[in-house]
Amino acid sequence: MGKRALVVGLGIAGMSAAIGLRRAGWTPVIVERAPERRTGGYFVGLFPEGRQAAVDLGIADDLHTRNPERRPGGNSWSVDRRGRRRPALGFLDQPGEPAAVLRGDIEAALWQGITGDGTEDAVEVRFATTPVEITEGPAEVQVLLENAETGAQYRESFDLVVGADGMRSSVRRIVFGPHEDHLTTWDAMICAFQLKEQVPTYEASDSVIIARAKRAVWVFGLADHAPTVLLTYRTRDIQKQFSGSRVERLRAVFSGMDDDPVVRHVLDSLEQAPDHLFDSVHQVKMDRWSKGRVVLVGDAAWCMNLYSGMGATSSLRGGAALGAALREHPDDLAAALDAWEAGLRPFISKHQRTARLKQQMFVPSSRRAEALRSVLVGLVRRIRSRRPAAEADGPQAMARSGTSR
Repeated sequence: MGKRALVVGLGIAGMSAAIGLRRAGWTPVIVERAPERRTGGYFVGLFPEGRQAAVDLGIADDLHTRNPERRPGGNSWSVDRRGRRRPALGFLDQPGEPAAVLRGDIEAALWQGITGDGTEDAVEVRFATTPVEITEGPAEVQVLLENAETGAQYRESFDLVVGADGMRSSVRRIVFGPHEDHLTTWDAMICAFQLKEQVPTYEASDSVIIARAKRAVWVFGLADHAPTVLLTYRTRDIQKQFSGSRVERLRAVFSGMDDDPVVRHVLDSLEQAPDHLFDSVHQVKMDRWSKGRVVLVGDAAWCMNLYSGMGATSSLRGGAALGAALREHPDDLAAALDAWEAGLRPFISKHQRTARLKQQMFVPSSRRAEALRSVLVGLVRRIRSRRPAAEADGPQAMARSGTSR
């Protein structure tokens, strides 16, 4: 019989791992705690490593990218404390020239990859199902699974369990210990959602940045879709942020900034948004991502957080690399997991470290940091503006490559 793997989580990390496993000759089974597939989502920048992983996983042709065409003067604007609008460097202008996508765009491409097109077996997906116990034996892993709708429990054996169930992973808690042992607190909050319509007076694909000390509003413009928004702020009292109405909480946090038309439009739009992500910011730090026949991937293993901008990229790369390691070590699971982690950890560690600097770019920690950020961004923009037009067209050239449709 072929080797079977249980993949816990139907997000980017889980589906990437499932495709990687299938390509290595394994039979993956995905369980997902939600009752149905989740679609949509907020803005994601996909960096070169993520785009290469999409190619390796065979989903590149189904991945829709949304980079706006560059306009003279740029597509991004910064608004200062006097309400003045100035050309700025946006998220897509950073090194690596990320592809603009929605989280749902990546998940849709991966879903196509696991369901197939009739030429290969689809991956089995069980919704409303979670692991309750994970017990490793000498040659297999016994997992007690529970159906959330009926409460029914049953045991099943696998050769490998892949925990891809997010920052507060149930697999990590069961096998590696409580969340507190692995989550680092960043004293910050985020709220991400989709705008119904662009901020008035801005072009449809414009990005807008209002980065103040400890509070920031980012509007991410897209080529063929309504913008998405990131509200982020720093706070010492994380628990308090989850009490009461989230909308009222955010209105209180951004009080004093809401006289700006951009902030006012964003806060008003939040009240009309059908859904949003509201959460505290953390990273996951672990000495090792596997234990016996259990391995963690994506946010469950390393969660570089939203400020890093590398969450989707690292999840795609992690799944693709796991499949490659299993192909290279088909008869030695321990060697495969060792090789996978040794190859991936330097990349993860590097971007976990740089996330602290990127946090200052997203939401400065003080007025002094805000002023320094403004100077640095202005300097970099002036340097970039001197580049030849063909060289500066990198993001659009990438978006027109084989990874977009």
